[in-house]
Amino acid sequence: LQSLLSSMKHACEILTRDPEGGAARIPFGTFAFLYSYLASIDGEIPEEKTEAFLHKIKEAADQQSGMVLLRNF
Repeated sequence: LQSLLSSMKHACEILTRDPEGGAARIPFGTFAFLYSYLASIDGEIPEEKTEAFLHKIKEAADQQSGMVLLRNF
């Protein structure tokens, strides 16, 4: 799981429109798509855990104009 979160951190840093060193925000939809895809490739993360994690992240994103920040995970 730690390598998946590390991969997501890098993805956010690559895909963000924030300036270098900024919050590295990306839209929830993009985050959810990438996380679900990488979790399915990993094969060791149960679907229920993926869904629960994304639900938690969506709650945070809903309060941040639909954006996911690195500190959310």
